[in-house]
Amino acid sequence: MEAVIALGIGVVFGSGIWLLLRPRSFQVLTGLMLMSYAVNLFIFIMGRLWIDRPPLTPPGAAPDPAALADPLPQALVLTAIVIGFATTALYLVVMIGARGLTGTDHVDGEEPEV
Repeated sequence: MEAVIALGIGVVFGSGIWLLLRPRSFQVLTGLMLMSYAVNLFIFIMGRLWIDRPPLTPPGAAPDPAALADPLPQALVLTAIVIGFATTALYLVVMIGARGLTGTDHVDGEEPEV
């Protein structure tokens, strides 16, 4: 199962890199989002998903690390999702502004000659 997840993360990250190298602003933005999702998935999977284990110590009980889930990867991914949403919104506003000023969404600001 680990090989399938690793392959899936690799495909998503590779697709993000491929889109990042494209000449259009929207494709670059989509590539950045895919890379962000791949990194979030990697962090989440490295924290191991436990079923039926509480993330925190119940009140009045002695802490047993073997019986608890690790909340740190979940907190990191949640924080990364919020930051990723904010930066995506900023990139989108900049992309729309650049499109309005230049009249094209090409990364270099001008269409190649055909």
